[in-house]
Amino acid sequence: MSQHDLTPQQPTVEPPSPGDTPPADTTMSLVGYALLLANLVTGFTAVIGVIIAYVYRGKGPVWLDEHYRYQIRTFWIGLLYGIVASILTFIVIGLPLLLALAVWLIVRCVKGFKALQEKRAPDNVESWLI
Repeated sequence: MSQHDLTPQQPTVEPPSPGDTPPADTTMSLVGYALLLANLVTGFTAVIGVIIAYVYRGKGPVWLDEHYRYQIRTFWIGLLYGIVASILTFIVIGLPLLLALAVWLIVRCVKGFKALQEKRAPDNVESWLI
């Protein structure tokens, strides 16, 4: 017998596919996206949404945690873009930038909603764009 035959073999464990994972509660992530979108009308609900994302981050499966991370990044990047666009309204270019910011936020939230329904992480979480 060779020494290779005497070493115990470690069983290989494959990660479960997204369809095999236990059901995760996506309610709070869904609420987070809704609050980010509602910010377009209210002007303050995004703060509540990002607080929810910070509270629930790290308490679910990896794909769900990526949604909270995506929401946090959407909030902070959107805040930065909003500040820059607001400053630029004094030279008129800020108004189209604020409109572009609203479109950007809607697209990111819709992409997040879609990925959440498919029980997978959103695409391009690190992106500053869409």
